[in-house]
Amino acid sequence: MSAFEGMEEMLQDFLTEAGDMLSDVDNKLVILEKTPNDRELLNVIFRGFHTIKGGAGFLNATPLVELCHRTENLFDKLRTAQLVLTPEIMDVIMAATGIVRDMFGSLAQARMPDPAEPVILQALDAVLSGETPVKITESAKSTSAVPVETPANGQNSPDWGALHQALTGVATEKSVTPVSPVAAPPAPPKAVEKPRANAPTTATPSAKENTIRIDTTRLDQVLNLSGEIGLTKNRLTCLRSDMVAGRSTPDTLKALDEAVSQLDLLVGDLQNAVMKTRMQPIGRLFQKYPRLARDLARSLGKDVELVLEGEDTEIDKTMIEDLNDPLVHLVRNAVDHGVDSPEERATAGKPPKSVVKLTAQQIGDHIVIEITDDGRGMRADVLRQKALAKGLIDAETANSLDERQSLNLVFLPGFSTKDMISDVSGRGVGMDVVKTNISKLNGRIDVKTVLGQGSVFTITLPLTLAILPVLIIRLGTQPFAIPLSMVREIMPIKPQDIQQVSGRATLVVREEVLPVRTLAGLLEWPDSDTPAFGVLMQAAETSFVLAIDGFIGRDDVVIKPLTDVKPRGIAGATLSGEGSVVLVLDMEELLSTDTKETRATLFASAR
Repeated sequence: MSAFEGMEEMLQDFLTEAGDMLSDVDNKLVILEKTPNDRELLNVIFRGFHTIKGGAGFLNATPLVELCHRTENLFDKLRTAQLVLTPEIMDVIMAATGIVRDMFGSLAQARMPDPAEPVILQALDAVLSGETPVKITESAKSTSAVPVETPANGQNSPDWGALHQALTGVATEKSVTPVSPVAAPPAPPKAVEKPRANAPTTATPSAKENTIRIDTTRLDQVLNLSGEIGLTKNRLTCLRSDMVAGRSTPDTLKALDEAVSQLDLLVGDLQNAVMKTRMQPIGRLFQKYPRLARDLARSLGKDVELVLEGEDTEIDKTMIEDLNDPLVHLVRNAVDHGVDSPEERATAGKPPKSVVKLTAQQIGDHIVIEITDDGRGMRADVLRQKALAKGLIDAETANSLDERQSLNLVFLPGFSTKDMISDVSGRGVGMDVVKTNISKLNGRIDVKTVLGQGSVFTITLPLTLAILPVLIIRLGTQPFAIPLSMVREIMPIKPQDIQQVSGRATLVVREEVLPVRTLAGLLEWPDSDTPAFGVLMQAAETSFVLAIDGFIGRDDVVIKPLTDVKPRGIAGATLSGEGSVVLVLDMEELLSTDTKETRATLFASAR
């Protein structure tokens, strides 16, 4: 039985509100570390812990109440100048917030969280008492829990360095293993480990939120449009009755045309209004990362500031959830791989502090997210050599890659620029997952770099997943839809324009030699008549011409999944205006499974 039987709705509301509040507190703690005397920040953080404590009290989550109460008291003393914030005290605060988040994980599973480790409670009590920390002997670290020495006054006071390392996994010295790039901070050494029974693990993915907070003005807009559509529907019903009764006068037909046009406008406005109810500020996602970057930078001995821009940019809520893992990878990658070491920065005459920027903006009907670092940059020739040495590409391919294609090698499975494997990186896992996850969102990721100045990873996403702009094309009599974001242009093609290069069909477009692939070949369908049109497409780092029989036009469609069947390369289906079924192509899947045997040898007779 759940520990919160009958309180499920209250629990969900608490986790939603308190989760955002804790992320905000984490961000403000990162800022407070640089401005420890900021009274306004201290007040805001104090109120944050006070509010979380109050909500936990309603749920009778006593362990969370006790931990927040101590932390709240600590900030009360800091904001009233009874205590002065020091790095050691900040370590304790950071450790406490980490455990609060662990307790949220237990609550999300409808379990009562375990009490906080005695070592953290003792640390908070010691700080509140104004005590000075003492060292922990090496022999004392062999027990199952982090032991503490007893000072002369008989009260326990823990060692701050060991405490911080044990509770957060972040070292206070460079010799300690850094945190993992894809998972939660590593467990403390076994000598100081005490498992938390209810703590969430990275092996069990958390359930997606099934609730959303909507501005009431947006709901009012939806209701108003629904009302107007109802009135227009009534008007159409009256006009239909007139026409059925034989009163098809020119005035009736004109009124019908006006009503249909009005309905078209209202339905379009309603679709946009409903889409806006799904939109959430991306800042809800971004606010998780300053703490992540701060902890990782400390573990690597780097001084890194994560700057956030465009936090008010709105994006589909489902994308916010699915973007988290790719952005975690990219932020960690920027701090670990992109940012150069303090010694390298000093040699290059750079400021000691590195800056990583995470920005978002809306451009047209797309959201563009950029992760920029001011580090060492990447060399295309080195990336090719790494990929060749790992057997990810052959020598012929390596010699044919231009700079942009070479940079995109970082997205190959198993690719890594690290020579040494650590808990942070070097295992070749991560960037390929980023690309795969972005592709699932109908987006793309690109990378640019300037040697010695840094790199930029750019993610381009559709504004919403609910409605997809597509180009309707035709293979024989069957219509297909392809994402409009991948289409550069449409052109007629003639057999004499096709050239064979190494047995593969190519087409020269503005002095660029592009491979030609038939839609029939990608789908492994029988070849139809000679294709009459080509769609110049951009898929990740690859440009190619898709040969088709014809095209119907542009449309905005709602994709419906195909139940009980998943044909290769088909993302779903939709209906055309005439009511016919249109299959929506999954171009990423088609291209990823495209083998040498199925690649287009279009117009093989052309020499």
